[in-house]
Amino acid sequence: MTNQAIILRASPQRQLARMLIDDAPDGYVVTIRPPKRSLDQNARLWAMLADISRAEPEGHKHTAEDWKCLFMHACGWEVQFLEGLDGKPFPSGFRSSRMTVRQMADLIEFIYAYGSGHGVQWSEPEPDWR
Repeated sequence: MTNQAIILRASPQRQLARMLIDDAPDGYVVTIRPPKRSLDQNARLWAMLADISRAEPEGHKHTAEDWKCLFMHACGWEVQFLEGLDGKPFPSGFRSSRMTVRQMADLIEFIYAYGSGHGVQWSEPEPDWR
């Protein structure tokens, strides 16, 4: 039996999931989780982070990656900075690729509110990112 991922959309997918569970050998593991963030959300996130990086709100000069870590930290996600071999800190910890659709939407809303409150000119119109 190979790894199977099923997106539960309607009755046929639920029936398939039940069948796979019934046919699975003892000791196999079933995981139910919310969907991960979408590619559109990820593209939106990086466009917004680039906009903020260019705007340098309140004189803060950070890379888009550093802004991402700062916003994730502000939203309560654990982000830590480690000292690199060259002595310079770098971000480590929670990755946005592991975020759910809802978590990513919350992060994008937070970034949008922060940037809008600090005069960031967005390169893309405000989306419906949910």
